[in-house]
Amino acid sequence: MIPFDNFHMEEGIPIYQQILLYLKRGIVAGDFHDGDELPSRRMLSALLGVNPNTVQKAYRQLEEENLICSHTGSKSYMVLNTEKIAQIRAELLQSDVKSVVQSMKQMGLSKAEALRLIQAYWD
Repeated sequence: MIPFDNFHMEEGIPIYQQILLYLKRGIVAGDFHDGDELPSRRMLSALLGVNPNTVQKAYRQLEEENLICSHTGSKSYMVLNTEKIAQIRAELLQSDVKSVVQSMKQMGLSKAEALRLIQAYWD
């Protein structure tokens, strides 16, 4: 079963989105695999101390993105392949890079300064 021991809630971000991001980052990191079982909606809501509707919203989104398979009264499990994993990785990278670039621009960094900073942290 997919653990949520390392899940930490952050202020200002809807919890259902945090659940989605946690699972997607775990997928691209190789922590979660095809066929892995997710906690039930009730179990996860109790574990996180959130409204069951919040977990339901996250699971519904995962179903719409074809990342999990759920059936009424049965368990939910991950449905992954290399193409989906590559798509999630690209989606997350695009979002993260866009956010960093916007922050750098807001701080007045030039493109050259930003690239030097990235290079320094890369090394």
